[in-house]
Amino acid sequence: MSKPIKVALAGAGAFGIKHLDGIKNIDGVEVVSLISRDLDKTREVAAKYGIGHVTTDLTDSLALKEVDAVILCTPTQMHASQTLACLKAGKHVQVEIPLCDVLTDGEEVAQVAAKSGLVAMCGHTRRFNPSHQYVHKKIQAGEFNIQQMDVQTYFFRRTNMNALGQARSWTDHLLWHHAAHTVDLFAYQCGSPIVKANAIQGPIHPTLGIAMDMSIQLKAANGAICTLSLSFNNDGPLGTFFRYIGDSATYIARYDDLFNGKEEKIDVSGVAVSMNGIELQDREFFAAINEGREPNSSVASVLPCYRVLHGLELQFNG
Repeated sequence: MSKPIKVALAGAGAFGIKHLDGIKNIDGVEVVSLISRDLDKTREVAAKYGIGHVTTDLTDSLALKEVDAVILCTPTQMHASQTLACLKAGKHVQVEIPLCDVLTDGEEVAQVAAKSGLVAMCGHTRRFNPSHQYVHKKIQAGEFNIQQMDVQTYFFRRTNMNALGQARSWTDHLLWHHAAHTVDLFAYQCGSPIVKANAIQGPIHPTLGIAMDMSIQLKAANGAICTLSLSFNNDGPLGTFFRYIGDSATYIARYDDLFNGKEEKIDVSGVAVSMNGIELQDREFFAAINEGREPNSSVASVLPCYRVLHGLELQFNG
């Protein structure tokens, strides 16, 4: 497109704001519509970012002819249906992780996306963090091969709060949301499909109705393995910490930062045009639209991750 890409963003919470901050740094893109459930708060965020159109209903934004693309930062349970609505309205769409929490919904999205000719992307941010990009480039250059990934995803979330400490309207999930990051990243970094997956979970929380602790083992076709521990009970540093154990080095990735196995920081400032994984993710979305190509972390490319998650859920329910 020679004209600016005009975007509607749904979900003005903690993650939606991260996208708005990233988009500010990208030329040729304008957010023209903001959708969220609380109209007053949505107007407040829209005023801060100079967004002219505000609504509580995604349908209103999809009806705007000038909207080219939509970014969905809405509750997990809405992702698949809203992605379908965007595609059927003729809009390019980037949906935040997870694509779905029911596999058949994700498969429907993939089928509709394939027929649409539109860019349909899922926000698997780990593919874009400079730390993980650095490791990926080492692998592609034949300088590093993963033997094992050891990953810890830890939060302290005894009540239903978001990253800003605000009450959530929905319930987060260790498997379909947080494990999705690592399951996808492991296969992506190995360049090899997951052929074996095992999981156990701890007790179900009496009010949230979800497991607060989980342990997952993965094996790729090339022999690499992954051990993933997840918890909402951890009273300590929050976030996800990745240890890559390989044939030539050990790397520890913490979001956009990278260290070697001795905790010495590695300079990743030259890996990409930004040090912000969310901004890099958005840059890929808009570049794919402009170039008429499939994006990295397209719906089609991440669907195998959700098939693995579905298999793990069946283990829990078995």
